[in-house]
Amino acid sequence: MNRWILGARPRTLPAAIVPVAIGAGAAVGGPSPVWWRVAPALVVSLALQVGVNYANDYSDGVRGTDDARVGPTRLVAGGLATPKQVKAAALAAFGVAALAGLSLALVTTWWLIVVGLLAMLAAWGYTGGPKPYGYLGLGELFVFVFFGMTATVGTTYVVVEAFPAHAWVAGCVAGFMACALLVVNNLRDIPTDRAAGKRTLAVRLGDSGARWLYVVCLVAAAVSIGIIAAVWRVWAALALAGLVVAMQPVRAVRGGAEGRDLVPVLGATGRLQLAVGLLLTVGLALGG
Repeated sequence: MNRWILGARPRTLPAAIVPVAIGAGAAVGGPSPVWWRVAPALVVSLALQVGVNYANDYSDGVRGTDDARVGPTRLVAGGLATPKQVKAAALAAFGVAALAGLSLALVTTWWLIVVGLLAMLAAWGYTGGPKPYGYLGLGELFVFVFFGMTATVGTTYVVVEAFPAHAWVAGCVAGFMACALLVVNNLRDIPTDRAAGKRTLAVRLGDSGARWLYVVCLVAAAVSIGIIAAVWRVWAALALAGLVVAMQPVRAVRGGAEGRDLVPVLGATGRLQLAVGLLLTVGLALGG
């Protein structure tokens, strides 16, 4: 069982939890909120994150991209599971997401089915298919859209069936934080990705550019928080205190940490996501 937990990449799960929490906070004060819907929204987000992690493990494994990994061992590349088993695990996770999403669509709008299908296609297409967009440097864009805007605003919508303006900006916070997590992951893998022909945004920008991109993502998240506090809910400024957690990972990234030294930075960035996300959730709720 431990191998499957390893393959689910627990350190990336804050990227699934944070947008749902923020979206729920943004829904406070909205018209006729239905709070039980947050639970299936969280299941959708977590299942998609686990599904994309297994899908990436499968696709990168069969392509040979993970043969010389610096980070944690992958299931296929590490010989811990067969490609068929990992593919089945990915599809099972997507199935869980589909069922939870269907329960929400039945009580809100059928358009959620379309959004869910697009999210699953995006999850598989990151490293799967004939032209994976993750190999073209578009990973951050899709992460911002689906694990930022879509997950956050989608959660707010299923709770209050409305699209308040502050939820969109809050989605930017979640998106930039999720992108920071992906940037540091891809920064670590620049040498092996370049050798395998995987042209991530980090590979395209180069080592120095990727390090600056990490900082830009965090600054953009801080600016977005400031906008929410200034225009809609002043208590959202609480989330700026969470950025104190950024000092350690930023120091490591800007200090030139590479390879295995970036593995703990990935964990620190996940904790940063949680700190900022939970404080923003509280701030949004207090201002609702």
